Amino acid sequence: MEIKQAEFITSAVSPSQYPKDNKIEIAFVGRSNVGKSSLINTLTNRRKLVKVSSTPGKTRLVNFFLINNNFYFVDLPGYGYAKVSKSEKQNWGKVIETYLNQREQLKRIILLVDCRHKPTQDDITMYNWIRYYGYDYTIVATKADKLKRSELAKNLKIIRESLNVDPEDKVFTFSSLKKQGKEELLDLFDEVIDCQN
Repeated sequence: MEIKQAEFITSAVSPSQYPKDNKIEIAFVGRSNVGKSSLINTLTNRRKLVKVSSTPGKTRLVNFFLINNNFYFVDLPGYGYAKVSKSEKQNWGKVIETYLNQREQLKRIILLVDCRHKPTQDDITMYNWIRYYGYDYTIVATKADKLKRSELAKNLKIIRESLNVDPEDKVFTFSSLKKQGKEELLDLFDEVIDCQN
């Protein structure tokens, strides 16, 4: 797949604000500061499509981006950021859960984990939740350029064990800096879209 067009469409907190055109959606979810914004910008070849913030926890809404006038990337609020109040965390949780629970157009969830760290309890909870509801999903380990190859292999093993990933499920690696993993993910999205047509 080649992404030739990408534009921000809307931010939403409730289903009434979601796009109404029934196009397929691919959602990105992960901890605050896992590199969601950078990943989407890299995939779309747009440096500022999604605002990248040095302060984690900036995405508080469900953001819809129209890709190739054909489907949406959906950027969900990052979870697990320590410096927000408990009530704010709960609000984010509700925003994410409402979207994931009620969106028939959602055809794939991309769960991002930081390859440098063992998955947090929030990551494990999100992964189990995705599986419980039977969604098609892909796990992407971000910031792969930050580790040597041997360290990356070791950490991918820890990620697989912590999440209890099925042996046949692939864990993708991605680096926004080196654009590593970009083509692989775009090929995957091609398959997701083709399956629905």
